[in-house]
Amino acid sequence: MEKVREVLYNKNLHFEHQIWQSELAFWEDELKSFNNRLSELVTRWTKKEVLVQLEHYQNEFILHNGIIDKLKEEIEAHEIRIAGQTQTGQDALDTVMTKKHFKFRDKMEIQRHIYADLKKEFFQFLTKYM
Repeated sequence: MEKVREVLYNKNLHFEHQIWQSELAFWEDELKSFNNRLSELVTRWTKKEVLVQLEHYQNEFILHNGIIDKLKEEIEAHEIRIAGQTQTGQDALDTVMTKKHFKFRDKMEIQRHIYADLKKEFFQFLTKYM
């Protein structure tokens, strides 16, 4: 049986990067809103158990913002590589970068699940304490 090889063109990878960058920007905006909610709750609650949970979410949001920054940096580095290839007339990505792209795609998928779980948990918390 013959293996089928898919050619990844730079314009398609660039498009996927744009989608990811938009998604990351959306997460950043959501996290700002979530932090605003935390600020509201801090003024409403003085119970230690609630304040501990507020601190937990604040830490989670800080961590997630750091992950977003790292993901954005990786996309930017990949974009620079694509731009360099495009300038040399190469329209298809090399094998090493293709593997990196697939790994990054997996990272994004994992991060989507982590972020979705965090949001779900935070919304349950808000329902309880807002």
